[in-house]
Amino acid sequence: MSILHHAKFVTSAAKLQQLPPPGPPEVCFVGRSNAGKSSAINVLANQKRLAFSSKTPGRTRLINMFGIPDSLEPDAMLGYLVDLPGYGFASVARDAQEEWSVVLGAYLKKRSSLAGIVLLLDIRRGLTQQDMRLVDWIAPTGKPLLILLTKADKLPYGQRQKAVASINQTLKAIGNVHTIAFSSTHRMGLEEADERIVQWISPQAVP
Repeated sequence: MSILHHAKFVTSAAKLQQLPPPGPPEVCFVGRSNAGKSSAINVLANQKRLAFSSKTPGRTRLINMFGIPDSLEPDAMLGYLVDLPGYGFASVARDAQEEWSVVLGAYLKKRSSLAGIVLLLDIRRGLTQQDMRLVDWIAPTGKPLLILLTKADKLPYGQRQKAVASINQTLKAIGNVHTIAFSSTHRMGLEEADERIVQWISPQAVP
């Protein structure tokens, strides 16, 4: 059993300063409001409703933290999965979009316990202008980046491989990037994604 399966909700925060002080490693999940972020977190944690997805994409404005308990110290956490607010939904007011951008940028640039970043992209859309803006924030941090191309079951194998290769080529200058064709409904790419995230949180852990 993966340590991610023990994830439990810890806290929500509207601003960076409302989060607990930096401590154990954190793996954050970022992506457009309709990229399947909540579904990915749920399937990785093997739980149906750990992360909640709003019926109206773009409505969830909070940073949500899910802790991974330490089996040797029940009151301590090995690390956290951090669900950052989605971005890029057209019906959301521009001032609200800018507010979220500030929160996203501040977390990615300033959070000292950030160990790795999971960027979710709809495989059928590829990298949008807003995704590239996010990548521009990520690059200077030097943090490892895992890209999950969600909804990969919607494309045949050959197109999936081309999509992965295209993303890798576009972002090769960043360095530490790995791309996986992923599907929450078909559990595609799940084991590979789990292995990388677990290693960021606890390099000694045995999945």
